[in-house]
Amino acid sequence: MSDIKSYTVLSSAVEHRLLEKNSEFITFLQPVSDREQALHWLQHYREHYKDAAHVCWAYIIGNTRQPQTQAFSDDGEPSGTAGKPILHVLTERELGNCLAVVVRYFGGIKLGAGGLVRAYSAAVSQAAQQAMLTIVSPQSLLRIAADFALEARIRQLLAQFDATLLDVQYQQGVALSVSLAAADLASFKLQLQELCAGAVSLTEPTA
Repeated sequence: MSDIKSYTVLSSAVEHRLLEKNSEFITFLQPVSDREQALHWLQHYREHYKDAAHVCWAYIIGNTRQPQTQAFSDDGEPSGTAGKPILHVLTERELGNCLAVVVRYFGGIKLGAGGLVRAYSAAVSQAAQQAMLTIVSPQSLLRIAADFALEARIRQLLAQFDATLLDVQYQQGVALSVSLAAADLASFKLQLQELCAGAVSLTEPTA
């Protein structure tokens, strides 16, 4: 069974600058919906900052706790000092559907492996503080069949659960197609059965 919990995604782009021992770290957080879009934006930043020492990055698509896909790159920095720390921040801050690119201009002072990890982590963490997030709630579809007399009560319950009424059909009774948060499905079905004293038929379309 898939995770039905709500999760957050990046809703708007962020740009942030950090200066660490004369090295400049320019962070870009870009909303993306799939791998192709992430790679498209990555190419954009690479071309725009051709003179930079490094263009390190990470992206994560979907729920950060259960990502559809993710990837990262150190782009020439010592292994494990840039891409992984960037991805770690995206995961910890729950920045789903996000590409993070950190452009580094070397300032002449070496930071060492530990210093690089801290710098890249700080660069993305500070950018994340400015990020606007959108909550994504997985939805479930439900078809409800009942007597006409129960329609008003069912509609009232739908409103309580903030469910969306997709379609209504009247034949021998009333058939309502609805969409509601997957996390609320079990509770809704239980209350609906109680409300209608069991005189209701429920089916869950796959799409």
